[in-house]
Amino acid sequence: MKASEINLNRFLAQTDTQFIVPVYQRNYDWTISQCKQLLEDIEAIGNDENASSHFIGSIVYIHDDVYSVSGIRELSIIDGQQRLTTLTLLYIAILSIAKGLNKEQLVNRIIETYLINKFAQEEKLKLRPTENNDKALKYLLRDDATEEYYEYSRLVENYNFFKTKMNEYNIETVLKGINKLVFVEISLERDKDDPQRIFESLNSTGLELSQADLIRNYILMGLKNSYQKLIYENYWRHIELLATQKSLNVNRVSDFIRDYLTIENREIPNKNKVYIEFKKKFYSLDIGTLERVLAKIKRYASYYNKLINPENESDKEIREQIKYINKLEINVAYPFLLEVYSDYTNNVINKEIFIEILELVQSFTWRRFIVGLPTNALNKIFMRLYEDIITGDYIVSLQKSLIRKKGAQRFPNNTEVLSILKEKDMYGIQSKNRNYFLERLENFQNNEPVIIDGNSDITIEHIFPQNPDAKWKVILGDTEYNFIKENYLNTIANLTLSGNNGKLGNKYFTDKRDMNIDGKEQGYKYSRLWLNKYLSSQDKWGSKEINERYDMIAKRFIRIWKYTDISLVEDINYEEVNIFDAEDPTFKKLDYAIFFDQKINVRTVTELYLEVMKTLFELQPQVFFTTELTDKINITKTRVNLRDPLPINDTYFIEANIDSKSKLDRIKLALSIIGITDELSIKYSN
Repeated sequence: MKASEINLNRFLAQTDTQFIVPVYQRNYDWTISQCKQLLEDIEAIGNDENASSHFIGSIVYIHDDVYSVSGIRELSIIDGQQRLTTLTLLYIAILSIAKGLNKEQLVNRIIETYLINKFAQEEKLKLRPTENNDKALKYLLRDDATEEYYEYSRLVENYNFFKTKMNEYNIETVLKGINKLVFVEISLERDKDDPQRIFESLNSTGLELSQADLIRNYILMGLKNSYQKLIYENYWRHIELLATQKSLNVNRVSDFIRDYLTIENREIPNKNKVYIEFKKKFYSLDIGTLERVLAKIKRYASYYNKLINPENESDKEIREQIKYINKLEINVAYPFLLEVYSDYTNNVINKEIFIEILELVQSFTWRRFIVGLPTNALNKIFMRLYEDIITGDYIVSLQKSLIRKKGAQRFPNNTEVLSILKEKDMYGIQSKNRNYFLERLENFQNNEPVIIDGNSDITIEHIFPQNPDAKWKVILGDTEYNFIKENYLNTIANLTLSGNNGKLGNKYFTDKRDMNIDGKEQGYKYSRLWLNKYLSSQDKWGSKEINERYDMIAKRFIRIWKYTDISLVEDINYEEVNIFDAEDPTFKKLDYAIFFDQKINVRTVTELYLEVMKTLFELQPQVFFTTELTDKINITKTRVNLRDPLPINDTYFIEANIDSKSKLDRIKLALSIIGITDELSIKYSN
């Protein structure tokens, strides 16, 4: 690596040299405000007779000390392309002004010194940006007033800004200012230096790159230019396109790679460490291995594309189920669903099984929502769920895996979920969940589905209103009126769908049932909706009717969000459970533990005790000395004070001469004090 300070003009004036922006670099994204600041700085130093130079940062490039077939030396810019591109735009703007002022000598100097290689046989441009930017740059250099550029381009926008800010009065000042610009030139040799490591260091304090940006650079930066283009065009470009969520126009490559690594490692990477985990998994790959790895990632990206863009799934029934999963935002299930999608695509399972699994995932997560179980448990569940599937018994093995889960990870059965649903406030929940619930209830086995999201003609209606007309109290009486208002107002039995919510309003039940203003049949008895069918035949609306309607909804609920009727009569098969839900560990061995989403291979409770206490001591040592934990674990610097000392770092020891249950109890106490009770799960050995 060589680093030296150099004048910008001298750098750009190098003959027979091209500055290549590699395909892995981010797009040119300087804004007008950044260009404005640069121009103001340049004019300021141009006017300052005492200023001899102005530092503008660094430009880092890789050179191979070889020339292309056309005799041009290529420098791959890995840092500084934004500044280099912007200054090239500034020169093109000056060129256009100089042409208008008939400054022929200046025109020729700019073109032949800073913008083109005059004697190049093919591509003459000195700066070679990525494909879209290259097209815009050539358009600007043509400077043809009869030619329109119809695509949006920051290059064109910034060029136009520079051109409007310069004229015959300030052009010389700007040229003087540019001539004083200096930067640090850092030259790397591909076979001697580590461009990726240097790139990471340079960007650690600058504009933050996404995890996907870092991964793309890691994959492509070490390759020669010809391989870079091949890998980018055949693999990475497709991965980026497939992992784009069209409805939001959001690139989700980082999220996709995180899910893919979860599949590969059976561990969930931290969102900010996806790149680090990717490097660990795919370190130093030759071109053949790299292509095989990327081919698999690209294949999984095609499944991911359908999960985030359901409209791209050609099968209508599968598409509808994925839409429901999207409405519930069950993104944590993606690693599992990607593997199932792969099995469906490769004919390991058929369409019917795939749909049944999509419905089972909804049932599992929706029942947990109704009961109020913590959502953070879902990460760990779906991370390893595919391991429990037996290919020849796909559905049953999955059902068994889910119903074996205990405590905070459990799959609520019919009795539990229906008892809570009856009194649960289903109106005050998030609108996406409320709409999902009502849509699925209404559209079950319905050939003419009703859409709620984005449908201004359909609203959610309280049958017993939030602000009832006085007639309600008169007919129901105070006791019944108050009981319904306090216990049933926002429950599912008192909610329905209507296209006439504004008109139905607070009216009494029979008035709403029979409403037919101007012969337009607004009342319940004219409705074709399943949710209004029972209402159309009732003469009043009290506790009895609410309970009867709930029973109808409950029967429909368990048909839509199914629970398995499999009974587990096999031998005890211990599953992964939260430490607080674990059985007495006496006489039991461990298979492993999951701590902070990382699998730790421990076989005994003592090993678990040591690993957890070491980590917690490093995380929050103060709680070991200032809480009730101090006396419980007998922490000391002197090992002779303990019967069986266990070192938790180089200085401190804790007592290990206690039974397994006491060790688990102390772990639970430490987790509770620190407030991370959901971060440790264990699996006993069968």
